Amino acid sequence: MNEHTHTNPPQDETILVLGGTGKTGRRIVSRLHALGRNVRIGSRSGTPPFLWEDATTWAPVLQDITSVYISYTPDLAAPGAPEKIRKLVDLSKTMGIRKLVLLSGRGEEEAQRCEQIVRTSGIASTIVRCGWFNQNFSENFIRDMVLDGVVALPVTTVAEPFVDTDDIADVAVAALIDDRHVGQLYELTGPELITFPQAVAEIAKATGRPIHYQPITREQFVNGLLGQQLPAELVSLLDYLFTTVLDGRNSYLCDGVERALGRKPESFASYCRKVVQAGHWNHVPSNTPSQAPAVS
Repeated sequence: MNEHTHTNPPQDETILVLGGTGKTGRRIVSRLHALGRNVRIGSRSGTPPFLWEDATTWAPVLQDITSVYISYTPDLAAPGAPEKIRKLVDLSKTMGIRKLVLLSGRGEEEAQRCEQIVRTSGIASTIVRCGWFNQNFSENFIRDMVLDGVVALPVTTVAEPFVDTDDIADVAVAALIDDRHVGQLYELTGPELITFPQAVAEIAKATGRPIHYQPITREQFVNGLLGQQLPAELVSLLDYLFTTVLDGRNSYLCDGVERALGRKPESFASYCRKVVQAGHWNHVPSNTPSQAPAVS
């Protein structure tokens, strides 16, 4: 929201961005810095480091923080996520945190449990609920498939309202710095429903290269992931996200971007043009598919 660029940011406030090096987090950090806000990055490589699996690292990172953006890794649908979110929220309350903004997932029962924990915490909060990111095609393991020319996934006809992480970041920043968003649940989608084959066709059009979509079975997908020596829990999560969650339950549009920002969300075609211009589909595949696709 442009009017915030002209305000004088409170010097005694520091915003913690958990997952501050991830797809949404690093965009949020960049925007907050541009607004002159004090920011602390919560990540494994941060100073001090923040590790979700080690609760003893949490308090030092939360020290002297006023607001927190919560992006849970690998995904709120992962086993144990609600328990960790509850523990973090309880600690935040003890340490005097004044605002929480939670990145949540659409159509995930576990994510909705986490939302409820945040909303009933007694701390001012905003929920930013999203489904599949556009950037999963350019900043995650699907990017390697795009570069190889064949995107092989266990989904065909289901349409998804892919949302751009730049839109997510804009909404999250607005929620972090403007109290008008307190108490809101923003369900963010792109402006249209797109199937995975249609998405790949749009990428091929933008790149000018032959990139094909290959539907595969759930068994082939899981076996392929296991063959890459991925941890069993990550394989299970990816299987859940690609099959259970991608069953059509999220095949509808929402107006969260419009309600939060007063503008339309970015289209998938526009996203593709942006990625081509940045050259992100021009490099050699990294062959390190280590992140979950929905929320990071």
